[in-house]
Amino acid sequence: MTVTVLFLSSLQDLVGAAEIEESLAEGREWTLGDLLESLFKRHPRLRDWDGRLLLAVNQQWAERDEALKAGDEIAIMPPVQGG
Repeated sequence: MTVTVLFLSSLQDLVGAAEIEESLAEGREWTLGDLLESLFKRHPRLRDWDGRLLLAVNQQWAERDEALKAGDEIAIMPPVQGG
C-alpha cells in the first residue's frame, strides 16, 4: 500500500523533502502512529518533534490511531506559531 507524506515548514529541512511516497507492507493494518514510528527510524531528528506534531489525513486533523488506506495523503506539521 502506498501513501503520500507531506512535510510542512521546517520539517522539510529535517527530512530533506517536502513530499515522499511511502510504501507500507501489505497484510496488516497501518495506523498513523505506525507510519510515524517508521519515519522516526529513518529520520531520527524528526522524533525530536514527537508530541508536538500536528497530523492530518486527507486534509482532516487526525490522531495517531487513525487507520490508513492506500492513496491517503498524510500531512505532518510543526506546531502552529503566531506572531
